[in-house]
Amino acid sequence: MKSKHILAVFLIAVTLSPLMASADSQCGPFHLGTSSKNDGWARINGAKPTSQKVTFLKQQGDYDNIQMQWMVPRTDYPGYYGMDYVKRNGKAILNVEAIRSNMNEPRMFGTYDCKKIT
Repeated sequence: MKSKHILAVFLIAVTLSPLMASADSQCGPFHLGTSSKNDGWARINGAKPTSQKVTFLKQQGDYDNIQMQWMVPRTDYPGYYGMDYVKRNGKAILNVEAIRSNMNEPRMFGTYDCKKIT
């Protein structure tokens, strides 16, 4: 069982390395990048997500058509952001939802265009 987890982490690291090594992105108030550790995990505003899922939308290794999903701890309020980064034909957007801790709280969503930064 442990070897399956190690293999999964290795595959994610190998999969994301070319994508994240190319350039960082700015999506509204969110800076997407990597750490110097090169551990295969994205960094959102410098924070490591608690979960990460990568899906190629057309074919394996096609970084112009990819979806990444993250759960990221919030810094302004207790809780998490649920994030969906979608890149189709080279154009990227970031959909963000503030995860509610109470169902009586209003739902908060945001959609941001992403720009490549160097």
